[in-house]
Amino acid sequence: MRYITAGESHGPQLTALVDGVPAGLSVSQASINTDLARRQAGYGRGGRQTIETDQVEIVSGVRFGRTLGSPIALVVKNRDWQNWTDRMAVEGSAPADLVREVTPRPGHADLVGVLKTATDDCRDVLERASARETAARVAASGIAKEFLAELGVEIVSYVTSIGSAAMKETDPLVQAAQYEPLAIETSEVRCPDPEATQAMKRAIDRAKKSGESLGGTFRVVVRGLLPGLGSYATGPERLTSQLGAALFSIPAIKGVEFGLGFEASRREGSKVHDPIELDPHFGFVRTSNNAGGLEGGMTTGMPLIVSAAMKPIPTLMTPLNTVNIDTLEVEAASKERSDTCAVPACAVVAEGEVAFVLANAYLEKFGCDNMVDIRAAIESYKQRLKTVSR
Repeated sequence: MRYITAGESHGPQLTALVDGVPAGLSVSQASINTDLARRQAGYGRGGRQTIETDQVEIVSGVRFGRTLGSPIALVVKNRDWQNWTDRMAVEGSAPADLVREVTPRPGHADLVGVLKTATDDCRDVLERASARETAARVAASGIAKEFLAELGVEIVSYVTSIGSAAMKETDPLVQAAQYEPLAIETSEVRCPDPEATQAMKRAIDRAKKSGESLGGTFRVVVRGLLPGLGSYATGPERLTSQLGAALFSIPAIKGVEFGLGFEASRREGSKVHDPIELDPHFGFVRTSNNAGGLEGGMTTGMPLIVSAAMKPIPTLMTPLNTVNIDTLEVEAASKERSDTCAVPACAVVAEGEVAFVLANAYLEKFGCDNMVDIRAAIESYKQRLKTVSR
């Protein structure tokens, strides 16, 4: 299963094409729209979210609510397009009063994109490099999440810090698998700790007042995975490499950790690796989950726990200095309508990226033609695992 997106931040629409989806999967536009709304929400979001009310339209690959096994095309309209029709027109000449973007923002793709593509207008780059593109990713990943949900796999995410405000967890790897979605989604910053939620909101308020932006950290937790997904045989087949690549594809992600992550490098081996036991009901189990549900590039059957760090958004209301690409003189960087903090939204996008990797791992192991055969293959695999552990 794979996807590709197209569209600019202020173009008419965002489009996603999802291929490799098995036939017979139930798909709901309402479920996808719920995730799109989650991506738009969050304390610290900017004015663009008051303009857009993202809704997906599935235009191919689904009939009567079930996938056909053919490519699925999804569309999310940009309501702000009506304010940009002249400046972002597909055909014709540029308007006489067009103002080019010539003061690239430090930390964004603006300058490097201009150098790469030989354009004289940063807007040619920033429109596509904008995190607005992640709306199309969330729409596409709704297909992968529906697939995993039918197999009993649940994906949640929550914010652990914004700026210097962080939630306190005595045993993060145990607690991560226990948080209920309701406690997360009722927090304005998608943090299950009420005290930390208020601290994060105060940090965002301070940043907004001073014209700053804030990054933070979040976790994605996946429960209900079978052991043995992925591979140890080659580097690209390892789920660790696939998940890392998927998460680093999200704009502004600067770090990814599995389980203990960097903390594992500071401990002795006996305090890192997870002891194995034989449970009469569940077979082989680990008594801890420091590995975060992955060993040797494969799932262990324990909850998958992956943490990621997002840098602050590059657009600042009190801009840094830059160099004007026309005059080569020092100027203040350009300002786009932007968020003060988008960490809660980024966590929702990360859920989708993780879902695609895991959905593909299931399809590679259990077949990809239709849901009937996939379910039968999974049941056969489960039965074999029971005999192995007897």
